[in-house]
Amino acid sequence: MFDWQDLRYFVVLARVGTLSGAAGALSVEHATIGRRVASLEAALGLKLVYRLPRSVRLTEDGKAIAALAAPMAEGALAIEAYALRASASLSGTIRISVPPTLGSHCIALHMRGFREANPTVKIVMEGAAGIAPLDRGVADIAIRMVEPREASLVTRRIGAIRFGLYASHDYATRSAAQWEFIANDASLDHVSHQRWLRAYLEGRPIVFETGDVIGQQAAARNGVGVALLPTMIGDGDTALVRVGGKAAPPETPLWLVTYPDLRRTPAVKAVMAFLVECVSREPHFADS
Repeated sequence: MFDWQDLRYFVVLARVGTLSGAAGALSVEHATIGRRVASLEAALGLKLVYRLPRSVRLTEDGKAIAALAAPMAEGALAIEAYALRASASLSGTIRISVPPTLGSHCIALHMRGFREANPTVKIVMEGAAGIAPLDRGVADIAIRMVEPREASLVTRRIGAIRFGLYASHDYATRSAAQWEFIANDASLDHVSHQRWLRAYLEGRPIVFETGDVIGQQAAARNGVGVALLPTMIGDGDTALVRVGGKAAPPETPLWLVTYPDLRRTPAVKAVMAFLVECVSREPHFADS
């Protein structure tokens, strides 16, 4: 298989007719043009040009190859022009993966402002408490609750989710020794607040597990047990009261991640800036 770059050099030489002219058009040395054309001839097994003292003349095979290659060169230029326009335009669909609490109680609340400022950018949001695999096309940008370890990702801490223990008013009258608990399922055992709760149990049982934080809230409201909820949710629910005294889990950091190449596109840059702003404007999530 021939080198596409060799073909590109030959097309320019065939159009211009001289080594010096082709070298000037491509901003390279004369010798580079000669070497590229010789490489193409060797790969194809054809003589393409006759080298004359001041110019070159195409062989019959050279004329045929030049005619076939001209539309390819035009197509390549069209692709470059399209890529330039696309990379410079603030438009497109950006997929994000975020913790559900952050998505529904922060990002969704500010979407109107983002849409008004960026009417040609569409955000597709997936609420995922786990680790979204960016390399599988699940998302272009993710906010994770665990610091990413992949060296290929661009990573930035943008805030944290803070948690507290909550129960219904009636349930809160029980002694702490009698508490039963509501927790995430085992799929979230890797996050810091879940690990803290497992240690806090001290033999007391978990009686209900769900990865749905709204389900945990509803169960706590109905007296099922004590739930470890984001303060954004627990503090704003008048049917719940914070319990446990000074016992509180460490905050769970929020990490904004994407790939370096994606970060350079205008639409991704705009969405990343929007996510950072959303988190920084919310006291329950912003770094102090």
